[in-house]
Amino acid sequence: MSQAFSTAAEPRDIFPVWRYLSATLKGVLSILCTLLGLAALTFFIGRLLPIDPVVAVIGDNASQEAYNQMYHQLGLDQPLWQQFADYLVSVSHLDFGMALTTNSPVAQDIARVFPATLELATVAAIIGTGLGIPSGVLSAMYRNSWFDHLIRFLGLISYSTPHFWLGLMGLLLFYASLGWIGGPGRVDFIYEFDLHPVTGFWLIDSAMAGDWAVFRNVFSHIILPASILGLSSLAYISRMTRSFMIEQLAQEYIITARVKGLSWARCVWVHALRNVAVPTLTVVALSWAWLLEGAVLTETVFAWPGFGRYLTNALLAGDMNAVVGCALLTGAIFVLLNVVCDLLYHLFDPRTRREVQ
Repeated sequence: MSQAFSTAAEPRDIFPVWRYLSATLKGVLSILCTLLGLAALTFFIGRLLPIDPVVAVIGDNASQEAYNQMYHQLGLDQPLWQQFADYLVSVSHLDFGMALTTNSPVAQDIARVFPATLELATVAAIIGTGLGIPSGVLSAMYRNSWFDHLIRFLGLISYSTPHFWLGLMGLLLFYASLGWIGGPGRVDFIYEFDLHPVTGFWLIDSAMAGDWAVFRNVFSHIILPASILGLSSLAYISRMTRSFMIEQLAQEYIITARVKGLSWARCVWVHALRNVAVPTLTVVALSWAWLLEGAVLTETVFAWPGFGRYLTNALLAGDMNAVVGCALLTGAIFVLLNVVCDLLYHLFDPRTRREVQ
């Protein structure tokens, strides 16, 4: 009987494993298809734009012979499907071609400028999350009060006001008039040679080196653009947190807890907030991804040597290799963060751990 029981139990142990492996394989295939679609979209949009890549490389005054030679060198005389196949092979090796604006590999340029944007977006996300979640919780806690109306009004203003205008006004007031912060760029010129980049995040690098004068100068430069970027993140996070909390505060377990004598603050900040932690974390992650993409105008206003400014210069110069490389990186970040958010849902929310069909 024990042998029969063991034989019958084996399929029950194996089938769930195969189902999870099948679900994992489907998820990987879905990610690959998404990235393939993104690569196809960026490639064909680049081919449809009214920009001649040959002219962008050799200029308007080149001879016809030079034009034909460069046309062949860029592979533009190949069929479109062949160009796309070669493009996919290059992208799979992280080779996005040469940037016309810098005459360097696009991948090398992105690796150089992306840490500046990542640092700016991370500080902005910390500001937006640190103020947005408490604001959203308090708005739900005191729904329809003056504080709730104030937070919603400020959120509407931050959504409606262009970032470049806020940046110019902030520089005019806090830098030119009051002198409270540093000006454009990541650091003053006199401190630039004192930095020894290790991580690419100058706040961390200066703190690791113990050079607090450089740290203060870097912080004075990053605080204003990060605060302006964080405003939109703050508005979005507070609005979504408020919606999540209002839904939770209407649940029966909150009413039961109140009947049992728990304070209103404990019901809100401990029980309800814990139940909205996972969707709020997803909102924060996606907001951080939007900050990485939405830093273009802010970096242009503050002369921030990051990803957004690099993309802007590439667009103005018609440098499609750089534009396509930046678009692929942005799309890959969004895909990766969505995958991470799905994993966090399954990890922290038991209701999502249902058996895979």
